[in-house]
Amino acid sequence: MNWVVANADRLGDLLWQHTWISAIAIGLGFVLALVVGWSAYILRSSHRKAVRQLSGVIISASSLLYTVPSLPLFVILPTILGLGWLNPLNVLIALVIYAFALMVRGVVDALHAVPDTVRDSSIACGFNKLQLGLYVMLPLAAPVMLATLRVVSVSTVSLLSIGALIGVENLGSLFTNGFNRNFPTEIITGVVLTIALALLFDLVLLMAGRVLMPWQSALRAAGES
Repeated sequence: MNWVVANADRLGDLLWQHTWISAIAIGLGFVLALVVGWSAYILRSSHRKAVRQLSGVIISASSLLYTVPSLPLFVILPTILGLGWLNPLNVLIALVIYAFALMVRGVVDALHAVPDTVRDSSIACGFNKLQLGLYVMLPLAAPVMLATLRVVSVSTVSLLSIGALIGVENLGSLFTNGFNRNFPTEIITGVVLTIALALLFDLVLLMAGRVLMPWQSALRAAGES
């Protein structure tokens, strides 16, 4: 604890760096996945076989992005983008790619989980495509999307730690520095702070879901009664 107190300022800086990179990556990944996933859902709903197959290609290609090893990607991106090796944007872009890859299939599955009878009833009531998407499809698909987003948030916070290996400072720097100095206290501190941050992100998303989807609490209460 003496070491933690003595290095509180540095720990705070690393924690903030880890927080803002993770938050932006999660947000951008979700937005991109929502756009691409919704497009893939529309294509999959087509009556034409060729169009439905295009949807499968989009989903598969997006999912394959997650299979790219993180460390090589962190190393290759500075060369491709022309950014400096220590520029946080390299890691941020890589994390957006991974968040997007994880989220796309979740968006498509969430939209397909909405019953066809609900969609057809809404159309029969006069809803146009925009109203159907905003007021029917999105609210009903939101719980499944949120569950996937919570997985994405934990994955993003964890993957960011690897960025310390190429010199981008974050909580992962505590792992590398502690290992190089053979100082377990620093390593343990990094592990604890990373886990705490991942849990914090998960809690924030959970609370946001309760605020934005109050009907879910009502449904759970009705089910328990």
